[in-house]
Amino acid sequence: MQAEPKKSLVGEEYEVEVGPVAHGGHCIARTDEGQVLFVRHTLPGERVVARVTEGEEGARFLRADAVEVLSASKDRVEAPCPYAGPGRCGGCDWQHAKPGAQRRLKGEVVAEQLARLAGLTPEEAGWDGTVMPAEGDKLPTGEVPQWRTRVQYAVDPDTGRAGLRRHRSHEVEPIEHCMIAAEGVSELGIEQRDWSGMASVEAIAATGSQDRQVILTPRPGARLPIVELDKPVSVMRVGEKDGGTHRVHGRPFVRERADGRTYRVGSGGFWQVHPKAADTLVTAVMQGLLPRKGEMALDLYCGVGLFAGALADRLGDEGAVLGIESGKRAVEDARHNLADFDRVRIEQGKVEAVLPRTGITEVDLVVLDPPRAGAGRKTVEHLSSLGARRIAYVACDPAALARDLGYFRDGGYRVRTLRVFDLFPMTHHVECVAILEPAAKGS
Repeated sequence: MQAEPKKSLVGEEYEVEVGPVAHGGHCIARTDEGQVLFVRHTLPGERVVARVTEGEEGARFLRADAVEVLSASKDRVEAPCPYAGPGRCGGCDWQHAKPGAQRRLKGEVVAEQLARLAGLTPEEAGWDGTVMPAEGDKLPTGEVPQWRTRVQYAVDPDTGRAGLRRHRSHEVEPIEHCMIAAEGVSELGIEQRDWSGMASVEAIAATGSQDRQVILTPRPGARLPIVELDKPVSVMRVGEKDGGTHRVHGRPFVRERADGRTYRVGSGGFWQVHPKAADTLVTAVMQGLLPRKGEMALDLYCGVGLFAGALADRLGDEGAVLGIESGKRAVEDARHNLADFDRVRIEQGKVEAVLPRTGITEVDLVVLDPPRAGAGRKTVEHLSSLGARRIAYVACDPAALARDLGYFRDGGYRVRTLRVFDLFPMTHHVECVAILEPAAKGS
């Protein structure tokens, strides 16, 4: 006998007191029956009317939007962006919070993840609890940093207009202008063009060069439009059959600049999105590692070679760096970018597969900048066995970082310092740099 389908609660409204912030851009509340609500567009301490957007009777938790604020937090502001709010653009999470409050909330999330997943207090992690804004981002309330150098626009299939997706939805919110887009993206005028036949348009404005690029993903069977934008751009397309990125017009890469070097980044490859992020993170990593001439270093998930280049510069002619990266195009770019260093080698493949094959049994320094899921227990165990005097872990997800820090503790490493940077203003994302050392040194 089939079980009765559970009743959807979407659209139900609850008047609730809002509790602490949670990882993901929402706060926690409870219905009178004790059911957990993850509520967006609210702040801790507020009383709101929350309308359910996902969930059913008996579910472990429900998702909801605050559609009416009955008692406002002192940290609340009118959202500067006209597209922010319940049911609208999902690109930002904290438009309704003062800039200082956003950083405080992010700090609370990092502290909660450290405590819950790694059993660490901020003090034990060598962190003073602050979340640092990027240089130039400390703006008055109501002003928004224009930091997003890469914007992926979705295209409304009916109108051909570019916009951004609504939260946890495929629906497109058409926009005239994205407030957090970097000037180099905004000046292309993508929102004013007809993109009929395209599924998405990604715009890239390089930092440190005038390179601009758009990457078009056509719908099945659609022809590419003639791209005429307000500034010169190179054009790439995502292939329908192979999913690869192919050159249509102009350079197949953009040139980014950081730490005094120029880096080629091809085919929409990974580069930090905030214009100050690459330099900010290189500085934090190098200050934490204090590389010495002649040392041997690993750069894992190395992308186009940002940290490998910074290490090679500081380790000198007798030093050596091995980078490992899974992306074929990124490896080609890294080898090109670091061709002037004789003692830098870049290997292609997944870290967990390549690292054991290298035969390396000891290193002095390690940098790892894994994807959002983290490095995982197996890789951390291997790294812990190499005896590095210092390890720098760059993380875009505090939950994955905290889990991996627990594995490093099991492997005999402790956190020496942790620094947290707000490199994604208005969103819930945050970047962390943890410096680890053998626990025996700190005992």
